[in-house]
This record gives sequence, C-alpha cells and structure tokens, in this order.
Amino acid sequence: MIKYLLCVLAIAAALPARGDQWVMGAGYADFSDPKTQDTGLLSVEYHSIGLIGDKRLRLGWASALTVFDTGDAHLGIGAVGYVSLGTGWFSEISVMPGIYKNWGGSDLGSEFQVRSLIAIGKRFKNGQAVSLALTHKSNASTAARNPGVDSLLLRWHIPFH
Repeated sequence: MIKYLLCVLAIAAALPARGDQWVMGAGYADFSDPKTQDTGLLSVEYHSIGLIGDKRLRLGWASALTVFDTGDAHLGIGAVGYVSLGTGWFSEISVMPGIYKNWGGSDLGSEFQVRSLIAIGKRFKNGQAVSLALTHKSNASTAARNPGVDSLLLRWHIPFH
C-alpha cells in the first residue's frame, strides 16, 4: 500500500502546478454484495486540472488512493473535469480505472476496478474548497462477479500556490 502512495506522490511532485490540488476525503462505503460489510473510508487524490479548458470548464488528469476501514484499497488514475457553476460553486466528474486489492475481505470480483465520481462543491476566496462526492467502483462486467461499491464522501480541496 505504501509503495502505491509513494508512487502517486512521486508523480505529483514531478509535475508543474497549474491548477493542481490535493483532495482529502472521508466517507462511507456501501458494498452491493450482502456478504460484505459496509465500512468507512479515507481517500487522497491529486488533481492536475489546468491542462485543457477555460474559466467555465477545466479538464485534466487525476489519481486517487482509497483505503477502506477493512484494509482494502483502490488506486486509480484517469480523467477529471470541473464545471464552474458561478459564485464559487462547481461540479466535478472523474473516471479512474485502477487496481483494487482485497486485503480485508471485500471482494469486488476482480482486481481491475473503475472508479466514477460526481461531486458538487464550494470554492472559498483562499482557493480551498469543500465538496460532497458520490463514487461508484465496479469492474465494468469484465469479470464473472461484479458486485460494486458506492461511497459518499466529504472532501477538502487544497490547491498548490
């Protein structure tokens, strides 16, 4: 687990900051499989959102590490987009294919999992923001079993200055 986090941190540190930000989150995971216990989770994400776009729509890449209270984890890398809704409000969407490690007994059918996310948030004058996000992880029916997991997270966005 630590080597995955260090890899994400190394990649992030090597990139120039153009609207880049860390996003820390905490929430609750609801596993679709009735044999699996629902649990809390923590997440850390790196967003590089200044690659394409203008003031209203910004697109870029992101990576995310999610660790469940059970000890399971997901590491994904993919695309992220932000839409300005005015007066500091924004919506966010992302898709991150990645690897899921089942160390705590929450079987999602395969190691390959895609995390999709939709969020709404409020940015403050200091550049930081809070958001409420809904995520879904699934193997996109690439395996015989595809129970999936839905999560609700409260997140804090910390921009690079």
